[in-house]
Amino acid sequence: MSVTKHLSLFVDVVQQGSFAKAAALHNMDNSLLSKQIKKLEADLGVQLLNRSTRSFSLTPAGEEIFDKALTLVETLGDIHIIADSYQLEPKGTLRIAAPIFFGQQYLQPVVSAFIKQYPQVKISMVLEDRRTDIIADHYDLAFRIGKLSSSNLIAKKLAKTHFALVASNSFIEQYGMPETPEQLISLPAVVYSNGERVLDHIKLSEVPHGEPNQSYRMRGNYKVSDVRALMGAVCDGVGYSMIDLFNLEASTDTLGLVPLLTNYQISTMDTGIYAVYPHRKQTVLVKEFIDAVQQHIGTPPFWINHLPNYQELYQ
Repeated sequence: MSVTKHLSLFVDVVQQGSFAKAAALHNMDNSLLSKQIKKLEADLGVQLLNRSTRSFSLTPAGEEIFDKALTLVETLGDIHIIADSYQLEPKGTLRIAAPIFFGQQYLQPVVSAFIKQYPQVKISMVLEDRRTDIIADHYDLAFRIGKLSSSNLIAKKLAKTHFALVASNSFIEQYGMPETPEQLISLPAVVYSNGERVLDHIKLSEVPHGEPNQSYRMRGNYKVSDVRALMGAVCDGVGYSMIDLFNLEASTDTLGLVPLLTNYQISTMDTGIYAVYPHRKQTVLVKEFIDAVQQHIGTPPFWINHLPNYQELYQ
């Protein structure tokens, strides 16, 4: 193994904060990684890490060498990106991170078709609803839903947010059709809740066809971290919910759902669906995959047809 590769492993250990996490990135045994770092120390003739049973810290030499090694690793990555940008056809490995439901429902069909079209491509897709650190976790591409925070990452907006308030026919039979936001929030709600992310507020107009300037808190009788479970509960009549239309796997008619308060304007709250990547100079692989996803979901995305006449609602 070259000194460059050893330095790259050293950078990963420091950035990940543990040997175990760094080893997982490379599908390596923890003890093998530790041996590689010790070999690097032997080759350089200095100790890079102070080790204890459960943690480590950088030595003064380790701090200086880490800074130089990080620059080296980033430069080598840029060289590969430049070379890849001149390829005519995608090849290589693409590491993707995405929310669970979005990945299952919309990315998986694209992945299957993409690999068949480009047999030299390997894809590793990790689905989890926590927001990943693209750079530290070595992802080439991530898909994010919501409001983007400021960062050095590059983002392409794939779709606008298309919010709707929905409930099942059985729920309406039990509670009646709410006519105002105040009536709505008095009813049981199903709320998406995952760690610190709790989507229990709706920003609506106070009067029909007004500006959405009032925030209303939903009475979340059921909070759940999975989109499919949330939609199952809504279809079962447990409560109403505010959803993005991409949450629907079929039309509202098919699912037995009805839209609520459609004459009130609902705020998008500056949210959307984005493809996010770490380098402004896209590789052919990243560009072609993003284009494939965009083509699959359409512009506007096909899921807005799951709620008939949606573009005339919530105005």
